Amino acid sequence: MLGTDDVELARLGLQHQVWRPVMLAAWQRAGITAGWRVADIGAGPGYATVDLAEMVGPAGRVVSVERSGRFVAAAAGACRLRGLDNVELIEADLMDTDLQLAGFDAAWCRWVASFVPSPARLVATVARALRPGGVVVFHEYVDYGTWRLAPRRRVVEEFVGEVMASWRASGGEPDVALALPALLADAGLAPQHVAPLVFATQPRHFVWQWPAAFIDVNLQRLVQLGRATAPWAERVREELEEAKNDARTIMITPMVLEIIAVKQ
Repeated sequence: MLGTDDVELARLGLQHQVWRPVMLAAWQRAGITAGWRVADIGAGPGYATVDLAEMVGPAGRVVSVERSGRFVAAAAGACRLRGLDNVELIEADLMDTDLQLAGFDAAWCRWVASFVPSPARLVATVARALRPGGVVVFHEYVDYGTWRLAPRRRVVEEFVGEVMASWRASGGEPDVALALPALLADAGLAPQHVAPLVFATQPRHFVWQWPAAFIDVNLQRLVQLGRATAPWAERVREELEEAKNDARTIMITPMVLEIIAVKQ
């Protein structure tokens, strides 16, 4: 939705740094360990791929599936830089019914179901990829409208609403995790752990940089798409700056649902 240029690569890198401790804790809860075969589903530029490769070690294997050739190239570069030879990179569309994945001990899928035209097809692909008893970890938005500032900022809330509207107009669903429990059950995946994930952050904290960077990048996108005017975008930036300079400010980030499910 936000492209694959250098700016987006950098933003995704920042996002991964913010979420990395949460991600690693989820993998540990799921039991991912040395020697496992793991599928990174919708891997983007491979930030999680390299972490998985290091976790499973030389005796393990990571297969990274990503549609963007630019992102696949970035992942390949990251693997070379770290000297990882236990990674296979596949450039493919997850909606392709010919995609052959099977026999994996685990799968990792973050912020993918919310962008694909058929979350049911995605979940079915993940289910086919796992061996019986295999585990999948999903991180997907469940209530994007929780993204708020306290004290409240009206134009920033308008921005969040426009993000959701533009997301749906592009064929995605920001609150896709509401549908995941039924989709998992239909695919033979039984949830073992479910928990909401949300940050409450302040401007002086590192986490603040993640939503702030998204606002900056997405405002440009909304203006380019004709969904927002430049003066309105500037008002959003001004409100965010006012919030940043207000010592009372707390930002509540969009709520993510963590689901760890096992193939029956």
